[in-house]
This record gives sequence, structure tokens and C-alpha cells, in this order.
Amino acid sequence: MEFTEVEKLPINVTDAIKNRTSTRSFEERSLTEEDKNKLLNFSNTLTNPFGVDIKLHFVSKNTGMENIKLGTYGTIKGARDFIAVTVKDEPFAMEAVGYQFENLVLYATEMGLGTVWLAATFNRKDFKNVMDISSDDLFPCICPVGYPSGKRSIIERVTRASLGSKNRKSWDKIFFLNDFNHLLSEEDAGEYRIPLEMLRLAPSSTNAQPWAVVKEGNYYHFFNNYKDRVSDDVKKIKHLDLGIALSHFHQTAMSIGLKSNPEICDIKFSVPKDMHYIISYKIG
Repeated sequence: MEFTEVEKLPINVTDAIKNRTSTRSFEERSLTEEDKNKLLNFSNTLTNPFGVDIKLHFVSKNTGMENIKLGTYGTIKGARDFIAVTVKDEPFAMEAVGYQFENLVLYATEMGLGTVWLAATFNRKDFKNVMDISSDDLFPCICPVGYPSGKRSIIERVTRASLGSKNRKSWDKIFFLNDFNHLLSEEDAGEYRIPLEMLRLAPSSTNAQPWAVVKEGNYYHFFNNYKDRVSDDVKKIKHLDLGIALSHFHQTAMSIGLKSNPEICDIKFSVPKDMHYIISYKIG
């Protein structure tokens, strides 16, 4: 497979990653035209390493859709604007969505906007009623975007507490050296400690962090952790989550001048049952 070269983000990536939080309470106003145009114009410049065509749909309650209930099952308060994502079902489609759209989320964070990935807690039918979606399109996620409210709603506080939103798996639960039997120390990671740490901070559905990384020579191998018996929809979300993590790793590496080029490798070491190899990045 040939991968597509992507541009590094024109922002301080590590600051954006550290500052990004999942916002569920918004001021009840739409984006200004200036902010909307800036965000949408930038979105048109984004690509992903997989060469997958991703379509973004800007949906607003203030543009003739105010009478349509854009359902989010009560988890989002005050949001007026949403960006929805559709993509054809093809290899690496979900990783591409996660990678490319997270780049937009980080850019929005740099702008001071609030966002939150929604992959399950929204009513797809309501959004499909106001979007031009083909019957063979996948509609994996939406993202409300706006100005964060100064006060979190009760539902947001409960949601954050239940998901453990501030918590992330520790380094020794995610990163390995040569195989899954040896842990990767921060010293072993060297300069790539920073991209790996930014990957560790990546958001994921229910904060599951379904990824593991094995450093082997000049390669970092990325794996997705899920049981084979889970539904196809759940598998797709896991792959989307990994795409978000790949964005954090790759964009951080580029931002600090480190090389990392995607490849597909033949994995020789033993892989645990629920670990699924996805992609590798060659370094140096």
C-alpha cells in the first residue's frame, strides 16, 4: 500500500493536545462568520496518510434547521453548530476519519473553540434528515463546535466522572519494546518520548484507549485492542480511535522535526489474541 504525504499542522501541536478537553456545555450562540469560515477553510486543506476521501458536513441550528431536533440524547447543552463526518467503507476508512478530523479538532482548540467527539451518543436519523448522505456512506461521528460555557452542566459533570475523562492509561500499559513481553522505557523511546506521550493523551470512545505500541528497531508498530466477537460497529469505532492516536503521534513528531513514515510491516513476534496489527511508522 502507498501512503499519502500529509502536511504538518500550522499550530503548536503539543499545546493543542494538552489544552483540548471534551466540551459538552456550550454558550447558546453560533460561531461567528469569521470563526466559521476560518475553520471550514482550514478543513478543506486537510488530508490523511491513507488517501481516503472524507467529507465534512457543517450543520447549524441557525440556518433553516432550527425546527429539526439534532438529537444528542441530552449529553450536549447549548451547541448550535455541528460538523458531521461521512466516508465510504474502504480499507483504513476509520483510521483516516480519526486522523484527519482530529487534526481539525486540534486546530479548533488552537482557535479557542470547544469540541467533543460523538460516535454513539447522537441520533443519526435526525442528522441524516438535514445532510446529503448516500446510502453507502458510513456516518461514524459528529462533533459539536462552539464557545465553551463557563459552567458545566450536571449531565456533563456526571458524564466526565463516569468516563474518567481526566484519566489515561499509564505508560507501561501501552508501550512495549521488541514484543509484548518487554516494556518500553521513556529512555528507550529517546526523542520519540514526546510523540508517544501525546498519543497517550489522545481521546477515545468511553476513554477506552484501545491501542498498544511496540518499538522494534527503527519502527513503531501500532495495534488495536478489541475482542473479535464485538460488533462491526464497535470495531469501526476502535479503528477510528486509533486514527486519533496516530494523528497525535505523527503530527507531534513532525512538529518537533522528527521523521516518521507509515508502512505496513510483517510482524514476526508473538501478538496477544485481542491485539490487531494496523500500521507501523518508520523513524530516523
